[in-house]
Amino acid sequence: MRRLLVVLAGAALLAGGCSTGSNAVDVNNGGEFRFVAGTPAGEVIPAGERRSAPKFSGELLDGSAFSSGELSGDVAVINFWGSWCPPCRVESPEFQQVYTEVQADGVRFLGVNVKDDKQLADAFLTSKAISFPSLYDPRGEVALAFRDYPANAIPSTIVLDREGRVAAVYTAAVKQDDLRAVLARVVEEG
Repeated sequence: MRRLLVVLAGAALLAGGCSTGSNAVDVNNGGEFRFVAGTPAGEVIPAGERRSAPKFSGELLDGSAFSSGELSGDVAVINFWGSWCPPCRVESPEFQQVYTEVQADGVRFLGVNVKDDKQLADAFLTSKAISFPSLYDPRGEVALAFRDYPANAIPSTIVLDREGRVAAVYTAAVKQDDLRAVLARVVEEG
């Protein structure tokens, strides 16, 4: 537990302490966005130190209803993004590639579109050929539900294990190889 607290405290300091030369956007500063530094690579949280992810629900960009319970039993990658976010433009196609590789292994991907116009979000997904679903979260409510992990920057990515517990947190754009390595470890857990 102590290791988890140290990791989370370090991530929070990184996310809150820097506002230049960065690659993520803070969504917890009164609704305004600013770029902040983030963790460059995810670290798998030891299974005994993981906490359950918050429950959430909403509407997907395609108009259908979604509940976080639908992720139960699978490893899940939750990526918080916005069409206005430069690092998201690079990261999203890479996520699509990893998704294509691992979806048969019981890994689900869910985008969470934050603080965006629906038309712009839809155009972004189409232009990047993203096939995994994205929840439409224009007020950032789902991102705020994850603020303890922290998902206080855009882009942020949270990996859940099959029990719905937070297994890894990224508070910056994720490199494909880093994501693949984390997913391989969490999938191997069974």
